[in-house]
Amino acid sequence: MKLLLVCLDASERAPFVLSQAIDLAKASKAKLRLFRAVGVPPELPKELYTLSPNALPDVLLKGATEQLTELAKQVPAELLDGVDTHLGVSWDAICNAARSYNADLIVIGSHGFSGLDRVLGTTAARVVNHADRSVLVVRAKSI
Repeated sequence: MKLLLVCLDASERAPFVLSQAIDLAKASKAKLRLFRAVGVPPELPKELYTLSPNALPDVLLKGATEQLTELAKQVPAELLDGVDTHLGVSWDAICNAARSYNADLIVIGSHGFSGLDRVLGTTAARVVNHADRSVLVVRAKSI
């Protein structure tokens, strides 16, 4: 393996998923590309309503990029291939990014099946079902 696409969200599980990806990259001598897909949240913070509709994507992507850049500090420099964010439906953006970067493996965290996830399916489940390459789903220890 040469490149792992590590899909991280803003959850408390993200650092654990990243640590597992770092261990795998070290063992396989692969690089890590950190990735986050950002969707428009159903409930926006009040301050975002003052922005023009065209500014919203930039604000969302800027916040996601800042969070990923902070997580990237945990990655040894020789393993980091870069950080990327994309606005869109998470599972679709992840599958497209994996193709675009020609990633050998997608690494993504698992989330529990509860509530709406049982009806719609989790992002991880959709990536597993739609990706054209292998996917490693990391199950975090209880937080």
